Amino acid sequence: MKRSIRKLPTNSATSSKPLRYVVAGLILRGEHPHREVLICQRSRHKPMGLKWEFPGGKVELGESAEEALARELNEELGIDAKVGPELTAIRHNYRNGGAIHIQFFTIESFTGELKNVVFHDMQWSTLERLPEFDFLAADSTLIRELAEGKLL
Repeated sequence: MKRSIRKLPTNSATSSKPLRYVVAGLILRGEHPHREVLICQRSRHKPMGLKWEFPGGKVELGESAEEALARELNEELGIDAKVGPELTAIRHNYRNGGAIHIQFFTIESFTGELKNVVFHDMQWSTLERLPEFDFLAADSTLIRELAEGKLL
């Protein structure tokens, strides 16, 4: 079932920047208690450079969240991913007035060889070790819940 993303109106009194819709994939391997997730470190030349994140990106006009994530994972990692169910969604407001709505999906399988196309670094981490990495602020609640075994 395809879901479409609809832009919600922004209140110009509180923010002059539009809400951006973003998707990210938790690419998983292994089984509990040795389950790992792929994490990626942003290029030093990007905004919030060298912060860790889950791969993904912006939802383009006319795309479903799942289509956007499959496209982004192909562009960033060179894989054809089977996008699984949505794990959670988070809305995050930045200090500069911008806001994002991030949908996180699980990726249990993909074809192709993982290639680092755009990141400074990428590595597999156990869920428990995620808080040891300097993640983007928008991911902080998700990181804590994953590490505590509340989600997966």
